[in-house]
Amino acid sequence: MRPSLLAAALLTAVVAGCQSMPASTVASSAAAPAGAPMTSSADARFADLSRRWLDGWMQLNPITATQLGDHRFDNEVDDLSADGRQRMVDFSQALLAELDAMDPARLSRENQVDAAILRNQLRSDIWNMQTFQSWVWDPQVYNSLAGGAIYNTMARDYAPLPQRLKAATVRMEKIPGIFAQMRANLDPARVPAIHAETVAKQNAGILSLVDEFITPNAAQLTGADRSRLDAAVAGLRKAVADNQAWLDTSLVPNAKGDFRIGQKLYDEKLRFSLDSALSRQEIKQRAQAELTRVRGEMYDIARGVLKGKPHAPPTPAAPTDAQQQKAIEAALELAYVQHPARSDVVDAAKQALVKATAFVRDKDLVTVPNDPVKVILMPEFQRGVAVAYCDSPGPLDKGLDTYFAISPIPDDWTDAQAESFLREYNSRMIQLLTIHEAMPGHYLEGAHSAQFPSTLRAVLRSGLFAEGWAVYTENMMTQAGYMDSDPLFRLVQLKFYLRTIANAILDQGVHVDGWSREQAMQLMTQQAFQQEREAAGKWVRAQLSSAQLPTYFVGVQEQYDLRRAMEARLGDRFNLKAYHDRVLSYGAPPTRYVHELMLDEPIR
Repeated sequence: MRPSLLAAALLTAVVAGCQSMPASTVASSAAAPAGAPMTSSADARFADLSRRWLDGWMQLNPITATQLGDHRFDNEVDDLSADGRQRMVDFSQALLAELDAMDPARLSRENQVDAAILRNQLRSDIWNMQTFQSWVWDPQVYNSLAGGAIYNTMARDYAPLPQRLKAATVRMEKIPGIFAQMRANLDPARVPAIHAETVAKQNAGILSLVDEFITPNAAQLTGADRSRLDAAVAGLRKAVADNQAWLDTSLVPNAKGDFRIGQKLYDEKLRFSLDSALSRQEIKQRAQAELTRVRGEMYDIARGVLKGKPHAPPTPAAPTDAQQQKAIEAALELAYVQHPARSDVVDAAKQALVKATAFVRDKDLVTVPNDPVKVILMPEFQRGVAVAYCDSPGPLDKGLDTYFAISPIPDDWTDAQAESFLREYNSRMIQLLTIHEAMPGHYLEGAHSAQFPSTLRAVLRSGLFAEGWAVYTENMMTQAGYMDSDPLFRLVQLKFYLRTIANAILDQGVHVDGWSREQAMQLMTQQAFQQEREAAGKWVRAQLSSAQLPTYFVGVQEQYDLRRAMEARLGDRFNLKAYHDRVLSYGAPPTRYVHELMLDEPIR
């Protein structure tokens, strides 16, 4: 999973600080590649509009600005009051009118792509504020802002520690205002119970950020600065306690909203989130067909690994549905028994990262960056939605650490619950998770895309592209021979891909078709062979989010379509490393634009 960079979608977003970059530097790289001449006056006008959007958007979203590496607003927090929301709408509508007045045909091809991306973002920001209105029903928005206000300033060494502590001090003083806006804006009748309960569990995690990042480093400040920091910490502790009391006694008991957003909102959000040519109906049809195909391939592997095994179920050439199910389950059992201990998941991921990196280099599959990457425990305020994510430095920074974050097994889980989790995240699955999140998945893709000189494209990088690439690399590594002497690895990899397929079906099932928990669990545990703990967690995630789960499947389908098109065009001249490097060279726009650029098709 790669977290969103956009404040409007701050549900499970990871937040990270980056190297400070002056405003003039941000502006100069907004649209055109560095050193490239403008092709027309239209390009110059678009560059000016891009600069003004970046400058204004960062000011309106200061917490995300810190994440992205613009540190002009490190002392500010987002304003979700009525006035603050209206400023975002007015700003977006004004720039959208300017953009719509331009003739895209007069722009360079790269600027045509950036203009299309910006138009989608402007429309999305307006829609989010006026129509989707997450600020009135989703407390996760405020929780992410409160946690991000601290985490963004402290997690990475983008500036000297005393400077970051001073910025965190000012933001801690302002976090109670975020809580106040939460209480003023949220309508309990529209807040789903699962959202209220999740934030009630996460709320105290904000103080874990203080304990991890602030308190151990407080001695870096002295005199009035230290006194102000101590007062800000004390004030924040009280504000968190007060907010917890409100969550527990007011919001949670009275939260009566429906977590299902319905077909109309879902279709609209899906278009903004994916920026893909595939419709909801086409996604569903393609996913169901892939589900059938992949289960068939898994059965073929199961027949081989079960051959000669005592007490193995029958594996006829033409199985019934029940025979196929039992055979695949029996084969997967052989993989499930091999898993790390409860306390060793992070160490297993570190070892997998070393192995995967060596393989990519040895096979010369794609250029491997030198940017550092670390495997870490997921910050507490981010837990409860996803098992792992990749947290890359902001696009305006170079050379800071990327974090491959893994959520630990909760202390309050029983041994049976932990065993269910570890069966799902068995030794082979840890290898695949590392491929997806780190090498050559999100970490490598993020490092490559950061080299593209369009700051606008870097800020608005496509989650569809990122997730599609990460899923693509799972199959690509397998096809290249990673652990090729182990048929169970291929079986587990296909099971991991089934999760991608099921995500797309599940998201529609929950938010459009009104699925119950039982229907969702049947898809995940039976058709996609997920363990109960994994499926239960995904059920929660499907309730807490919408139109994000399909990005994996739609993204990888578009990656496969692109590769097939380039192989057909180049024939014997197709070179895998050259292809991968070129795909990653465009700065991660929605995949359909990469397709159009590589095949020299009109930008639509």
